[in-house]
Amino acid sequence: MGFLTAEELKKIGFADLGSNVFISNKVSIYNPGKIRIGSNVRIDDFCILSAGEGGIDIGNYVHISCYACLIGKANIKLHDYVAVSIKASIFSNTNDFSGDFLPTYKEIEIPSMAENLVKTISEPVVLETHTGLGAHSIVMPGVTVKIGTAIGAMSVVYEDLNSWGIYVGNPARFVKKRSDKAYKILSGKSSSKDI
Repeated sequence: MGFLTAEELKKIGFADLGSNVFISNKVSIYNPGKIRIGSNVRIDDFCILSAGEGGIDIGNYVHISCYACLIGKANIKLHDYVAVSIKASIFSNTNDFSGDFLPTYKEIEIPSMAENLVKTISEPVVLETHTGLGAHSIVMPGVTVKIGTAIGAMSVVYEDLNSWGIYVGNPARFVKKRSDKAYKILSGKSSSKDI
């Protein structure tokens, strides 16, 4: 894996870019002027960052593993210490698949009689501090994953998740509490002796 140099990162034109940022030269980036990236961030091969009007905000100490996708019109916000695993996807918009509308995009030409039959659902997505998204998992528009929560592999999240839980499945359901020891040490509320 090759990472973009500091000069190459600067030329991309991000809205904001911190220090110690490692982005693979195989990442696809769309609308970089709406993407803000903090410090100590790594984004691996074949990820897609496609920012819409709401933009994408990536905090500090974030790792986005290979083939992950962050896509949508509304804002996608990853707070500090967030991990997005391999092939996980975060969508801040989707088509309405009820059957009342066409599943298409405005960039694709459709017959004029069908122009009112295109509808998308756009809502912000937030992954709060110290959260993790398992491999092949999906987070849908309008979801907030609250502080300290982990989502198991191949789960689909349609609704907000409470803090300090472990959730799995489709739809994602609570299975047990998650420890907050590491978070307390990072935030200075505890010491490493407590582990």
